[in-house]
Amino acid sequence: MEVREIADRLEEIGTLLELTGENPFKVRAYQSGARALESLEEDLDVLIEEDRLGEVKGIGKALTEKIISLRQTGKLEFYDKLRKSIPDGLVEMLEIPGFGPKKIRKVHEELGIETMEELKAACESGRIAELPGFGKKSAENILSGIANRIAYGKRHLWWDVRSVALPILEGLRELEAVDRAEVAGSFRRSMETVGDLDFIVASSKPEPVMKWFTGQSNVVEVTARGETKSSVRFEGGLQADLRVVPDDRFVFALHHFTGSKDHNVKMRQRALARGLSLSEWGIFNKGEEPESGKAYDRPLARKGIKEEADLFKVLELDFIAPEMREGLDELELAEEGQLPRLVQFEDLQGTFHNHTKASDGHNTLEDMARAAAGMGLAYIGIADHSKASFQANGLDADRLLEQVERIAEINSQDGDKARLFAGCEVDILKDGTLDFGREVTSKLDYCVISVHASMSGLSEEEMTSRMIRAIEADTGCLKILGHPTGRLLLRREGYAVNIRKLIEAAAANGVLIELNANPWRMDMDWRHWRQAAEAGVPCVITPDAHSVENLEYLRCGVQAARKAGLTAEQVFNTLSLDRITEYLNNAKS
Repeated sequence: MEVREIADRLEEIGTLLELTGENPFKVRAYQSGARALESLEEDLDVLIEEDRLGEVKGIGKALTEKIISLRQTGKLEFYDKLRKSIPDGLVEMLEIPGFGPKKIRKVHEELGIETMEELKAACESGRIAELPGFGKKSAENILSGIANRIAYGKRHLWWDVRSVALPILEGLRELEAVDRAEVAGSFRRSMETVGDLDFIVASSKPEPVMKWFTGQSNVVEVTARGETKSSVRFEGGLQADLRVVPDDRFVFALHHFTGSKDHNVKMRQRALARGLSLSEWGIFNKGEEPESGKAYDRPLARKGIKEEADLFKVLELDFIAPEMREGLDELELAEEGQLPRLVQFEDLQGTFHNHTKASDGHNTLEDMARAAAGMGLAYIGIADHSKASFQANGLDADRLLEQVERIAEINSQDGDKARLFAGCEVDILKDGTLDFGREVTSKLDYCVISVHASMSGLSEEEMTSRMIRAIEADTGCLKILGHPTGRLLLRREGYAVNIRKLIEAAAANGVLIELNANPWRMDMDWRHWRQAAEAGVPCVITPDAHSVENLEYLRCGVQAARKAGLTAEQVFNTLSLDRITEYLNNAKS
């Protein structure tokens, strides 16, 4: 079991012990042990081997034995017995916002409630409201939490969250009481899906900030409101938390709540190695960490940290972009001065893989060309579906070649529009052949080859062979492998396919790979792009646009490319119109 997983298990044990009414000191011991593990300065295996783990502050003899068991076997008999001793329904109740272990234990002990159904009935009958310390409002909040817990547990597409997050951020920055404001969390790291939103605000007057935040018109529930932290929910279940901190602690809170957890653990370990302690409250001399309630009264070990770049500099690191903070090798790269200059939206010169009314799009060729120009793009590739995608009104050979002629005609006309490139999204059939042969595709500037049918029933080996056959096909034009896994985020898993072998085949055959920026796809996944880049396979960021509005998805794709660590040089459509034209011409054979 990894260090982070062991720390999570210790936290869970602390919560379960609190649920059983265990001594608070014992509960805190597990919580402290979890924090100590996350902040280890030395390698856990070395500490275990040298019998020094028990010397770490916050980890005693009892915890040492449990940590060793979890590390070496992944199992812990103490945890298994504890978990079995607690009714599943009580653990499930922990999912209800604001209904913590102490309250759960009370309704269990006072009313004998053990299931969510019994809790719901007790709220509706008034029994919960009659309990000391609860009341009618508490019962209403519990009922609301029960009804919405499934929605609250959902993840949300990054693009959808963006439409909520940016107006809130703008609103916060406009408040007179706000000195600085940022969005943190997985949204700032550009994860493809987001669980909730985190806003960090620097202000010496938190009350008006809290009032504005909790009073927004699109808030359907205020789940918590305090002096410096509030939580709200929007329709659909998305939760947003706001934390207000003093200006001199803003950078530390922003960094901490941006995460990821693994990144933060590495940063804390690096600080400890330099005699410092890093947390959301600030950076302090080792051994002088403040208690949370007194954090802002304790002077910082390093002053003058105004921006995140200053914090990284204190730890002798180059600034690490939020998108790359996943606890991988970003600290090592930052230490060596090897972090990439990440691609930016402004680097894009054009795009490919876009649909029109000819298949299942909503706009004409002219509409798409003008919209692309309006976004500052010099060129746009059209790739309507091929005939096998009959459900998408796919084009047969005659209709496709007519479109090629129409594109040439539009390009010959003056006007404020991007240059059109003639392409097609050609289906990869079940046997790996393409929906159009070379006699048709050679008339195109490029083609996107994609799987749209027969996605189930094939083994990983069969699907991989199918796609490699298509990659190796002679089309007489540039090929781009479209959405390689076929996944739809939050809807369906991708089909089984060996991505490494696809990358190797693409590299060997001069085939590019698409980063499909449709928010439901984000395919190829950011986790695979470093391998593709090392193999010399260019990335093509495409919106898979079916309307002029969908062209904005390019912004989503750029964020994913940044998360993948890609530079402008590794993205094909950062090339100028002249260079792209030359490249496409050279690809014809």
